[in-house]
Amino acid sequence: MSGSNVWSRSREKLRLFPEVFAQCSAEAAVYGKCVAATTTGRHELKKDLCAKEFEALKSCFLNAAKKKPR
Repeated sequence: MSGSNVWSRSREKLRLFPEVFAQCSAEAAVYGKCVAATTTGRHELKKDLCAKEFEALKSCFLNAAKKKPR
């Protein structure tokens, strides 16, 4: 297996990321607001505080990536 092939696939995925991200802007905004709201002041983000929002964003990314032609 060629190492360059692995890098080519990685570059292709990164190249498509802005398009996929644009399709999930609403979910990204909701997740970002949750993170911002739970980390106000000196609070640290704790695991699972925004799990529901993260899962929605993750699902959107996966669905958007599946729709993109390879």
